[in-house]
Amino acid sequence: MTDPLRGLIPADQHRPLGRYLAAVAAYAVSEGVAFGVLVPLLIALLDGRTTTAAWWLIPLTAAAGVGWFAHYYLGSRALRLSSAWRRALYGRIGDKLVTLPLGWFDGPRAGQVPQLIVGDVARVASTVFLVQALLGAVLTPATIAVFLLAYDWRVGLAALLVVPVVLAALSVGRRLTERTEAANHAATAEAGSRLVEFAGAQPTLRATGNAAAGRVGLDEALAAQHRAARREIVGSLPGEYLGELGIQLAFTALLLTGLALATDHDLAPARMIAVVVLGISLLRPLDALVGLGGVLRACQASAGRIDDLLEVEPLPEPAAGQPVGDAGIELVDVRFGYPGGPDVLTGLTLTIPAGRTTALVGASGSGKTTVTKLIARFHDVAAGSVRVGGVDVRELTSAELLSHLALVFQDVYLFDATLEDNIRFGNPDATAEQVRDAARRAQVDSIVARLPDGWASRVGEGGRLLSGGERQRVAIARALCKDAPIVLLDEATASLDTENEAAVHAALAELAVHRTVLVIAHRLDTIVRADQIAVLDGGRVVECGPHAELLAQDGRYAAFWRERGRARGWRLHAGERLDREPADQASP
Repeated sequence: MTDPLRGLIPADQHRPLGRYLAAVAAYAVSEGVAFGVLVPLLIALLDGRTTTAAWWLIPLTAAAGVGWFAHYYLGSRALRLSSAWRRALYGRIGDKLVTLPLGWFDGPRAGQVPQLIVGDVARVASTVFLVQALLGAVLTPATIAVFLLAYDWRVGLAALLVVPVVLAALSVGRRLTERTEAANHAATAEAGSRLVEFAGAQPTLRATGNAAAGRVGLDEALAAQHRAARREIVGSLPGEYLGELGIQLAFTALLLTGLALATDHDLAPARMIAVVVLGISLLRPLDALVGLGGVLRACQASAGRIDDLLEVEPLPEPAAGQPVGDAGIELVDVRFGYPGGPDVLTGLTLTIPAGRTTALVGASGSGKTTVTKLIARFHDVAAGSVRVGGVDVRELTSAELLSHLALVFQDVYLFDATLEDNIRFGNPDATAEQVRDAARRAQVDSIVARLPDGWASRVGEGGRLLSGGERQRVAIARALCKDAPIVLLDEATASLDTENEAAVHAALAELAVHRTVLVIAHRLDTIVRADQIAVLDGGRVVECGPHAELLAQDGRYAAFWRERGRARGWRLHAGERLDREPADQASP
């Protein structure tokens, strides 16, 4: 096997795999021997020597019997090896995923993990079966070639000379076929995407009365797929015929060679027929060999993707962490940019006092979410330092750091489990009373009341059975249940209605009494409650202080506040006319 496939073989499977490959080779050779034994049997039959032919049936039957038992043994052995390989890959990938930087999961490669686990692992594990077919397609014809050369070196040489021609014809034909298949596959995928898009857009299309216009993209994609399918049918014919033509020409060459030798009385007719049949048996597996080459390349590509994941370096961690002091946070001259992009933070310095609430405000893209992710060490800073309790986060193990943090981000993910299980996930050792208390403070008890099975209700994969606001409340309850000294909230109240938002704010205010809270929010009533407000612009903190003090400075924050106040003052009346609320109602 070639790299990277070889590198993914489990260490404890090297010897079993070696024995399996040896058995496969022996089986492939035995198949060639069975074909070779057919020659004297056919010669005897064609010459009318039935007794001699009957004797040749003994080794032929023995070879067939050995082959049958060997095939059964190899099938069961291949299944065990493939299963062991699959389990080992799942284990390695799982172990790798829990060590990857959390920021890696925000990148584009994270979306490939499901396909990698479902498709690529299965494809790599199936290489065990592929090897059996490959060795059979190589060793069986090679064994036949030895017999053919032994029976008549001239016919054998002719067969060997036409092998490269057949392989070339099959390879060119397959390339032509694959080209049209790839185009049709792309067109089919595009048509499928447009169909899913059209189905998902039905509420919008019908609400706007524009369903016909919504079909334009779908109709174009379906027409393109139809054209690609026709091109595949027409375009694949030359490729298929070219391969078949190569095999037929090779057969003809062998037959003409045999006839020429028989005509010159250099080869008995019976022997000529037998060796030509043997030569045909040598050429037949070549078509499968070319096809298996494409499958092997697909397996190598899958192995390469798995290997790329396994090669991702985790963030370095100390063997033992440092003791953390209070729950204060410091970011000192922090510089950071995401891979392939400009710096998001360009020398940011911020002190977040322990036991206080700090709000981050700023325009979109100013780095607010990046700050929270650096505190949780989703990524390492390019320069400067991030300290929690006086200790650089790079000097803490991931478990130690995350034990001090409770995270509630914009994208909430819930497991397909009960509400209680999802809340308890923040603190597996929490008592039932602690879980219920966290649920009550986050207004999850009202969700429980409406669900048919109450606390035993499952929320579906990703929490799809709950609304966005309900998922957010469950996530907040999870953070409350964890009871960590530092809470990071990124738009945690963005999906809540007014009533539930007020209840959650009350719970967060209670939580913040003895804890450090860093909140990112655009709502004015969320910002004004903070003990400290940091204004980010250009990757730096440009203003920092309490609400009243920042307003008095009449700087960036004051402008931001006025703009938000104006936006909040607009409302839509029943007569579909935009009116401005009085200015005194625009302030929180």
